[in-house]
Amino acid sequence: MPRLFLLFALILAPLAAVASENGIIAVPSPHNVQDSVTKIEAVAKARGLTIFARVDHSGEAKGAGLDMPPTQLLVLGNPKAGTPLMLAKPSLAIDLPLKILVWQDAAGKVWVGYNDPAFLKQRHGLTDEQAKPLGAPGGLIEAALK
Repeated sequence: MPRLFLLFALILAPLAAVASENGIIAVPSPHNVQDSVTKIEAVAKARGLTIFARVDHSGEAKGAGLDMPPTQLLVLGNPKAGTPLMLAKPSLAIDLPLKILVWQDAAGKVWVGYNDPAFLKQRHGLTDEQAKPLGAPGGLIEAALK
C-alpha cells in the first residue's frame, strides 16, 4: 500500500505544483535560485527575448541588514509582441513586461512562478489570440529547467 501511495504522489505532485493560486503558476525547480534564473535567462536570450531587469530581492534585503531566503525576479519580454497588446489594452502595461519569480521556500525547495495567462486574459479582457503571447513563460521555464 505505501508504494501505491508513493506512485500516486509522484504522478499527482507535478500537477498540483502547476496549479494557479491567486493568478500565479508555480513549478518546482531542481536547481538553486541563482542557477534557475541563469538558465531561464539564457533560454530567454536564445529565443530573442529582451531581459529588462534581474532583481535580487534577497541580495538587496541583505544590503539593508535583513535576512531573506534566496529570491530573484527576472523581467523579460518582446517589445514587438507586447506593444500591440498594450495599445489594444492599455491596462496590460501594469503586467508587462512579463515577470518570472524564483524563490526558495522555508523548507529549502526552489520554485519558479509567473502570472497565469488565463488570469491575465480575464483581468484585462483579452481575446484568446491576444492572450497567446502571455503564455511564453511556461514554455521558457520548462525548456530551461529540464
